[in-house]
Amino acid sequence: MTGTGRICVGAIAGAFGVRGEVRLKSFCVPPEAIADYGPLWTEDGTRSFAVRLTRPVAGALGARLDGIATREAAEALRGVRLHVDRDALPGLPDDEFYHADLIGLAAHDTGGALLGHVRAVHDHGAGDLLELARPRGPAVLVPFTRAIVPTVDLGAGRLVIDPPEGLFE
Repeated sequence: MTGTGRICVGAIAGAFGVRGEVRLKSFCVPPEAIADYGPLWTEDGTRSFAVRLTRPVAGALGARLDGIATREAAEALRGVRLHVDRDALPGLPDDEFYHADLIGLAAHDTGGALLGHVRAVHDHGAGDLLELARPRGPAVLVPFTRAIVPTVDLGAGRLVIDPPEGLFE
């Protein structure tokens, strides 16, 4: 999450066609939900765009952004990450979390000792992994399962990890 209370939901992968359409890479599930959250903001918050999806394209979505009418203007946005106000996102069930809400949480073991802080959340297809930055030593990837991470307390800014033997050695 950015300091402005916004979460990254996509990025512009380049121009598509000659009339200002962009190739939009969505980080939402389903990908088309990116158009449902109202205006999307640039990371620095200086520009916002209303988004209208046009068609699927290879590995992305075709989209029109307000104020972008030429291929050159669309191409100039290549690589721009798009954010949405956190309040625009739907609520989740108790056992699901937005990755942005997990980043920065303190991670403690079941005895209360600090193990580190969540630096990132990775999903390589077999389930989420929490990347923990430790006070000493290299970062550790922790499977984000209920058995290994039995407690997530967003209000307290912490989670509890019951690591399998050898994970932190």
